[in-house]
Amino acid sequence: MSKLEYYSRPLVAFDAANKEHRRFYHQFIKTMSWGHCPVRFIVPDGTGMDLVKMIQTELLRYYVEKEFKGEKPLPKHRIKVGLTSGGFGLTIDA
Repeated sequence: MSKLEYYSRPLVAFDAANKEHRRFYHQFIKTMSWGHCPVRFIVPDGTGMDLVKMIQTELLRYYVEKEFKGEKPLPKHRIKVGLTSGGFGLTIDA
């Protein structure tokens, strides 16, 4: 094991539910630097995202699920579009 690897910050997967991880991201937003972050976050291959975009996506998912957890889904409305002799006709079933 190299000295560089031995002294480096540990690699972790970002978890939006982890308050400490959210705090690290908040510090990054304030300073625009990961220099004071005690860990390095992993970006999974094949996501096509950079670290900041991945964290923003995870946070958005976390807060939306938290806000709407336990709510009933919205009723589905049906929209019918058809041709009439005068053009298009539109009816909305509520």
